[in-house]
Amino acid sequence: MYTPEEFDKYKTKVMTYILYKKRTESEVRKKFCSTIEEDILDDIIEYVKEVGYIDDQKYIQKLVQEYMNLKEMSIREIKSKLYQKGIYADDINDYLDENREMLEEYELESAKRIFEKRKNSKDQEKTTKYLLNRGFDPDIISKIKED
Repeated sequence: MYTPEEFDKYKTKVMTYILYKKRTESEVRKKFCSTIEEDILDDIIEYVKEVGYIDDQKYIQKLVQEYMNLKEMSIREIKSKLYQKGIYADDINDYLDENREMLEEYELESAKRIFEKRKNSKDQEKTTKYLLNRGFDPDIISKIKED
């Protein structure tokens, strides 16, 4: 067991880390697993989740929106980036399922922009391979080539 003073001390460290930049539960656990005892860390994470400082669902939504605004990515790339952040697969899949239509439209537009940028390239086959390697759906690539 631990004292309230210990809890407050470590909670302050965790809150400082979270408030500097939004973090996932996994990122917080990785950062503090070696410096804070597991039972204290579990309670602190539970507390910050209750008060809304850690919310992986909102984090996913914010990060995907950021990617969509700044980059041309496939759904597979987005999924991979979310996994790298330590977000649970179930949470990622739930979000992707709920927003499938929007993400597929985004993926199509991203592929079109990439294809347009590389249109002047003599070898369209290289562009196709590039898109496939980045995780774009082959059906989408075919649809773009037809246009």
